[in-house]
Amino acid sequence: MLTKSDKVVIRLENVMRVYWVGVERIHALDGVSLELRENEYVAVMGPSGSGKSTLMNVLGCLDRVTGGQYILDDQNTTWMGDAALARVRNERIGFVFQSFELLSRSSALKNVEMPLIYSRDGWWSRRKRAGQMLQRVGLGDRIKHRPNQLSGGEKQRVAIARALICKPSILLADEPTGNLDSKTSEDILALFDQLHAEGQTIIIVTHEESVAQHAKRIIRMKDGRIYSDLSAAQDQARRGELTAVLGKVTK
Repeated sequence: MLTKSDKVVIRLENVMRVYWVGVERIHALDGVSLELRENEYVAVMGPSGSGKSTLMNVLGCLDRVTGGQYILDDQNTTWMGDAALARVRNERIGFVFQSFELLSRSSALKNVEMPLIYSRDGWWSRRKRAGQMLQRVGLGDRIKHRPNQLSGGEKQRVAIARALICKPSILLADEPTGNLDSKTSEDILALFDQLHAEGQTIIIVTHEESVAQHAKRIIRMKDGRIYSDLSAAQDQARRGELTAVLGKVTK
């Protein structure tokens, strides 16, 4: 059985992210402090405008903090230049998006191989690694297929393989089942469960309770702040208590 590591891979210290919309100041993140450890499987939830997508962008080094600090693998990213941040994204973070973001004219193999284009590996080594990664996600027989020849679930598996090809310490998934039917969603979530069991650290942003329950820890956000950070079992128990209370009130 996989046990959670004590190694902290992500540390946010009083992180702020402020946007200006005209003359209005929007606190997308308002003093968020958070630690995530190696091998954790975390779901981030919240209504539209809660800050969960901004948090994902900050964690993925796609956006910079306005205040506070973001430390990834013991490295402070807060004041890094653009080139350094790009290197961190490529080497340490894998992204999975709701819309797959695949190159439509490229095969599954070439889509997965793409993040390795700047590596020192030769073309044959890159091609071999991409093929092995597609085998890992169950698509060894689809390596020559283009996205328009694949189902939604297969496209997402290609996207997951591409996200894992550089052996990232963190896998970030933004609504990864949002464009999939229920059965296909369960298949993709089963793959995430398998990856977590193998030691992958996973953070999923979702609005679906059924998706969040696959995680081991659930963080809930509102108005740019974390208002709940519990294990999945504790979170479910709290929601059950709240449902019971509301049921009594309405009777």
